[in-house]
Parts: sequence; C-alpha cells; structure tokens
Amino acid sequence: MEPTPEQSPHHAYPDHWEADVVLRDGGTARIRPITTDDAERLVSFYEQVSDESKYYRFFAPYPRLSARDVHRFTHHDYVDRVGLAVTIGGEFIATVRFDRINEQGRPASAPADEAEVAFLVQDAHQGRGVASALLEHIAAVARERGIRRFAAEVLPANNKMIKVFRDAGFTQQRSFEDGSVHLTLDLEPTAESLAVQRAREQRAEARSVQRLLTPGSVAVVGVGREPGGVGRTVLRNLLASGFTGRTYAVNTSFAAGTGTLDGVPAHRSVGEIGERVDLAVVAVPADRVPEVVADCGENGVQGLVVLSAGYAERGTEGRERQRELVRQARSYGMRIIGPNAFGIINTSGTVRLNASLAPESPKAGRIGLFTQSGAIGIAVLSGLYRRGAGLSAFISAGNRADVSGNDFLQYWYEDRDTDVALLYLESLGNPRKFTRLARRTAAVKPVVVVKGARHSGSNPPGHAVPVSRIPDATVSALMRQAGVIRVDTVTEMVDVGLLLAGQPLPDGPRVAILGNSESLGLLAYDACMAEGLRPRPPRDLTTVASPQDFRDALAEALADRTCDAVIVTAIPWVGENGEAETGDGEVLAAALREAAADSPAKPVAVVHVEMGGLAHALAAATSTAAPRETRRPAGPAAAPTPPASAPRADDAGAPAPTAPDRSAGGSSAGRIPAYPAAERAVRALAEAVKYAQWRRQAAAPGRVPEFLNDTIDEHGTAALIETLLGPAPDPRGRPLTHDEARELLARYGVTVRPALPAPDREAAVAAAEKIGYPVALKTTAPHLRHRADLGGVRLDLAGEDALRRAYDELTDLLGTPAELRPVVQAMAPRGVDTVVRASIDAAAGAVLSFGLAGAPSELLGDTAHRLVPVTDRDAAELIRSIKAAPVLFGWRGAAPADTAALEELLLRVSRLVDDHPEVVSVSLEPVVVATHGLTVLGASVRLAPPPARGDLGPRRLPSY
Repeated sequence: MEPTPEQSPHHAYPDHWEADVVLRDGGTARIRPITTDDAERLVSFYEQVSDESKYYRFFAPYPRLSARDVHRFTHHDYVDRVGLAVTIGGEFIATVRFDRINEQGRPASAPADEAEVAFLVQDAHQGRGVASALLEHIAAVARERGIRRFAAEVLPANNKMIKVFRDAGFTQQRSFEDGSVHLTLDLEPTAESLAVQRAREQRAEARSVQRLLTPGSVAVVGVGREPGGVGRTVLRNLLASGFTGRTYAVNTSFAAGTGTLDGVPAHRSVGEIGERVDLAVVAVPADRVPEVVADCGENGVQGLVVLSAGYAERGTEGRERQRELVRQARSYGMRIIGPNAFGIINTSGTVRLNASLAPESPKAGRIGLFTQSGAIGIAVLSGLYRRGAGLSAFISAGNRADVSGNDFLQYWYEDRDTDVALLYLESLGNPRKFTRLARRTAAVKPVVVVKGARHSGSNPPGHAVPVSRIPDATVSALMRQAGVIRVDTVTEMVDVGLLLAGQPLPDGPRVAILGNSESLGLLAYDACMAEGLRPRPPRDLTTVASPQDFRDALAEALADRTCDAVIVTAIPWVGENGEAETGDGEVLAAALREAAADSPAKPVAVVHVEMGGLAHALAAATSTAAPRETRRPAGPAAAPTPPASAPRADDAGAPAPTAPDRSAGGSSAGRIPAYPAAERAVRALAEAVKYAQWRRQAAAPGRVPEFLNDTIDEHGTAALIETLLGPAPDPRGRPLTHDEARELLARYGVTVRPALPAPDREAAVAAAEKIGYPVALKTTAPHLRHRADLGGVRLDLAGEDALRRAYDELTDLLGTPAELRPVVQAMAPRGVDTVVRASIDAAAGAVLSFGLAGAPSELLGDTAHRLVPVTDRDAAELIRSIKAAPVLFGWRGAAPADTAALEELLLRVSRLVDDHPEVVSVSLEPVVVATHGLTVLGASVRLAPPPARGDLGPRRLPSY
C-alpha cells in the first residue's frame, strides 16, 4: 500500500512491517500498518466489537467512533504515532496503536523513548492469540523507532489483556493507580520473551499442520465427470482409504442436480455445499485456481492441498503466480500444501485420510515422512510397503510455497503417533530455523534427512528460497551438530528409519554378530570396522543351525553386558533332501522376535539372503509377546525445561512431549528390521549409535566458560567497530588492516603476532632488529598468502646476512617487493599449523570452522564446522572431528599439541562473532599450536553492517 500525500514524505509507508502470522488455532492472519485508506474498515471493525470490549479500551461507554477518532486512528507518522491492524479477508479483526510520550505522559518526539500502547480485538477472535502476536510486532516496530518502554493503562477487570502483557516475557512493572492497573514493559528482548515467542510459534504452527492432517470434511475440487484425471483419482483414493469424515466432489461443470458422484455429494462450488469444509484438495488448471481459492476462503475452508502445476517450476511468470496464490490463501487465513503437490496421508484410525495420488494408503506405523518431491515420495512409499513398514503421516509438498518441513518438525515434535521423522529436502527456506527446530525435535525423537540438489549450486525449479553460499559439507556438519541424522540416499533414509522406529537406541558401539553364514558374518564384521563400530568376532552357528539355535544365540548375545547391539545373518538352510529351504522365514522370524522380547532392550538387525517371508514376518507387530522395553539413552525425554519464571505450557506453548508410548496398538516395538546386504544394516546401526551418543551428550549440554568474561571487552569492541565502520558504512563492508585486526582481536583476548612491512632490504633489516632474531620473512600478496609450498616463506633467519639473502631470493624468484608485499615476523615456537575461521552466511548464520593448515587439508576438504555460539564441548569436538586430528594428539610419537589453548581460542572467536554480528568474517592462519600455548601468526577480519536476523524478530511466515 502506498502512503497518501497527507503522510510525511520523510516517513513513507513501512512495507517491511507487513507480515503473515499463524495464530494459536492454526489459522493465519496478516499484520500491517494502518493507513488513511482504512477509515471504512476501521468503522466496520469497531461496530462489531462488543460494548464490554469498547469499555475496556476507552474506560467509558463508547458506542461509536467520531469522525475525529477515525482521523486520529488512521493518520500516523510511523515514528511517534504508529497503528497496526490484523486482517483476515481484508477486514480488520484487531488493532494496536502506540503514541510516544515524555516523562509527564504527554505526546512527544524523539529522543523520548517511552510510548503508550493500547489494543482492541474483535470479540469473535479473542482467544486466538491475536493480541500476543500484535504485541510482538508492535514491540519490534517500537524498538526500530527508538522506543524502549511501553506504558499501558488496563482496567482490573480486563484479565485477558493483563494476561497478554504478563505472559509476554518482557521485564515489567505493575502498579495500581486511580482505579486502573498501570503496566510498564521494557521492550528489550530477554531469554524468557524469546522462549515465550518460540513456544507460541511451535504451538501455532503445529496446530496449523494438525488442521491439515485431521480434517472433519474434505472437498475435492476439480473432480472430472468421467473416470480418470487427477481430481477423480484423489476422490477414489480418499474413499478407498476409509476416510472417517465427510467427502464432497466439486466441479463447476457439474449439471444442476447432479446429486452424487461415486457415492458422495456433488456440487458446483464449495459455497454450494452449505456445510463446513475443513480441507480442499485443488486439482484444476493453474489459471482457475484463484477462483477456487476465493470460493474456499469465503466459505471458511481451513486449508488447501494444491495439486495443480504451472507455478514457480515454470519460470518467472509461474513464480509470480505462486506468490499471488500464497498471498490470496493467507488473506483468508488458510495454509497451503503445494502447489504442484502429490498430496497428504494420515493413517490414524480416527482419520484414515489419503488425499493424495498414491493408489494405496500405507499401513499405520510410527514413521512420519515429508518430501518435496512426488517421485521420491512414491519411491519411499513403495520401499516401505515392500518391507512391511507403515507410516503415521505422509506429506509431499511439491513447491512448498507455504507449509514446509519446518512446520512438520513443529508438529512431529509433540505428535504421539510419530517416533521417527524422515525428510527428503531439496532446499532449506530458513536454515537457521530448521537447525533450531531439528535440534529440539532430535532431543526427543530421531530426525533423518536426505538433502537433494547438493551439488547443483542452485535451488530446484519451483523452490523460490534464499540461496546459501556455504558448501554442502558444512551443511552436513551443522545438521550433525543439531542431532540430525543425515544420509546420502533415500534407501539409506528408509534403512535408518526402520531401525530407529522398531528398535531401542544402543548404549554404545559394541556389536555382536551371529548367524549361519561365516562369509556373511565376515562381511558384517568388515562393515562394522569401516563405520567405526567395535564388532566382536562373528559367531558362526553353521548352516545346520535351527531357528531354536538362532533364538538361543540371540538371547545369549542380548544378555551379554559387553554387547550393545546384535546383527543376525541368515541364509537358507539345507534340508535333508539337499535342497535349500527358503520358506521357513516365518519360523525364524518368530524365534528371533521371541528372543528379543524376552531379553534386555538392545537393537537387533537382520541380514538375510533369499529367506522367503523373513522381512515381512519380522516387520509384523507381535500380538502375543509383550512389547520390549524401549530404553533410550540418558537424555532429554522432553523439551528443555523452561525457566521458573516462564509461562506454563497452557499459557505460552504446547506441553512438552513425552517419550513415545509403544505399548499401544500399532506400536513398532518388536519389529526387527531386515536388510538384504550387511553394509546397509551396519550403516543403519552406525547412525543409531552416533545419534544415541548425541542424545546422551545433549542431556548435559556444554557451556561457555565464565573466565572468558574477565578477558573480553565487549563494549569497547562495539565502540571500535562503530568507529571503523564509520557513520555511513558501505553495505559491502570493508576489510581491516593488519593493525586494525590486531587491535580488534586483542579486545577478545586473541593476540596476533605483529608483522612489520619490509618494502626493501633495509626496511627488512630494521624490522628484524626491532623484533629480534631469529625471524621469518614472508610474502603477503593474495596469490602467495599461506602458500609455503610456492616458496613465499623463509623461516629461522638467524642474522642480517641470512635475512638479506632470503630477501634477494624471494624477489628474484617471485617478483618485485611491490608485488610480494613482504613482512618480517618473529619466529614462533614449533608446533602444528592450523586454521581457525568464522563467517556469517545470510541464510545459515555464523559458522566456526577449524582444520589443519596446508594444501592437503584444503584439497581433501578436511575441515570441521559448528554453528555459533559454540560451547566448550563443541570446541573440543570441533578439534577432534577432522580426519587429521591425530596429528594434534601425539601422532607417531610427536609431542601432543596444547589442545586446551586451541579450544579456548575457538571459544573466543565464536564469542566475538556472536557478540558482534558486524564481524562478518575472521580468518586466523596460521595458528601454530605448540606443546604449551599457541601463536596466531596471521589474521584477517572483515566488517560490514550486520545482516538481518529474521529468527530473532517477531513471528512471521516466510514470503519468497
């Protein structure tokens, strides 16, 4: 919306304040600034507010707004007077306004930093979290305009509004004056306010997904009159799944009085149905979708599954069509799966929803599956079906213009029907948020991810999301840090998912191997060694082993306290007639399940070759044996406990999830996964071992040592950065000089050894005399920096003659001093050369990296990464996670390096970039780590205006 001439040209309409939000009940609404064009909307809104709510707002009967009121409430300068409205379908459902005031409570301008705030929510929309969302956004606006406190007068009987302020998590003061409650809120975000905001976000987004997966009624729009076609196929699948709700067929081409189609009511529009419709499946050409969305929105439909193609996957025109689709749907409070989606499935017995193109619903199970590709979705469904596995829910989101994998992580976090979340992702729309949600979800249930489009350098067609510049290896490391199990293929995703859904987590890496094939056992042993597990020598039961022999051997292995997991290998045994008996898989499966059910809870995986019926028999739920105890490693069985001052779950967020209950019907307990190859079973088990270790560590997270606070000058660094950037900083930023970088890093306790310029031989000699021999002479030209292999460094120069010879050699070999930019530096104690870097990616956030210096590490990509801020545990793991880490710990008899000093350096650099987002990159190279202490020989720092942090602002849906 454009500002009118009456508005100050210096304060144009702030379109960046516009936002779509998800409300407490899962519906959406739009928040935007109020303009002079909103007079009629404001009057209409006010007429629908009850007299009681008007009284609470104005402290007196106030039946209607005067012309002066309307003018006042629609004319704002967007600095000292600001009004925001919440709209659905273009109409106001709530408003908020602040006016800047001085210490006497009178209207003021900057530098006054307090404002009076007042809310009004239509009665029909109270209880949906509208005021809470508005408070987040108006507080962010106020902070942007230099306002630090809100003052509010509330009548004591207005308990709902008092609760909104009380539960926001801001620091506040309350007093009772002149018959009203006077509230003062400090608008500086706190850990509590951020926790409240994220809890509300989780509850709202989870509820929005729940509304899509558990509709009471579904309309399929675009059902053809003849068999075949997308719409008719979805209707057939919906009916075949036994959907428990009401179903309708909709097509504008139906003749009047069509009555029914395939046994369900047939209508020409959603509005004609005359009953509530919760979910609409849209299967019409893209050019007809807008009229369908309008029909659904005007008749109260809560969500859409858009199967129609012809959107962002078709180029620029389609991308704009997709944006308009999302804008239109959200304006009515609806969320969208799609467009270009394959559909959704919910196997719960209370719903039995198959609103997809999948001809058969998978059976009920404990795995939730989200994909961004219909083809991949079909492949995974087929693979699960062949292996006798089931799903709790399936979502194929297509272009995922609205509902994404992040939303389903919010839902699965507390879903009691889902024990494992599988995601096939081709792009990450909000990597910061994904990492945060994945870490929280992984603390209570496994999250397994396959990331497609890893090497294309761009997003797949249809995925209009920010592009991250960080390498795929870095993305993988950050996922691991968050507890995500990242695998390379869809087959591996299914393999890992089946093991985690049916088996307890292992306590460690010790693996027992038993079976009736020595060769298969050796293959399993080799695979365990390759995956970093600790296998025991395989136990060969010989080819004459009976199912009872398998049962006894498995029970013995499971009872052994030196064993954490068991791999069973099985081939058909030879009968008395000399022929292989392949049909006894069911008998062997029963024996293995019986042994597992009666033994301590440890994971079991079976590797089989041509054992008829074994895989399906192992996957079948046990009906007679009691479910095995599902022991999980010591770790968070629920979400992290909020601070004592945080609102209760019923105030600010969903209840923390509990450990999955596998004793109910449909439980995966007792289902033993079977694999056709030893390598696949071992890889799945290895991922379970690593995940279990992460869970144990997550139970006692690391910390940032307090001693850092005594050696860090945070405020002085902020002032220095402000000076270095200047009053009008270049958006592209600027690199710091060597001396500037040394001064900045020193304020965080990072000492960089000085390097004196040597533009000629005499200057080099003078520098060496100032520093003291022995010295190093090295070039700093960009093409030679840190390339000792090219001859640009001379070390241990003990005197003037050696220095002059080295200077002449460098200039004769590599170029003129002006080209080489040589410097002289004091020698450092011998040690291991390493590299420490930190950089900020606009999409993923700040990343800390570590590796050994030199071309081999760079060539092999042997670099470890962690998201900032890192803890002491992160720093220790960062050093130990590179392949060349043994070099730091006394490899081949060398003295171990001072890794404690290295960990401290990593913590200091992490703290620097976390405290000061203007520090967009830091590179310390080389960092020589000696037996005692370390020396930073080179440093480069780049400053720039900090990138926007959408994850710290008020809740809002992404708009691409």
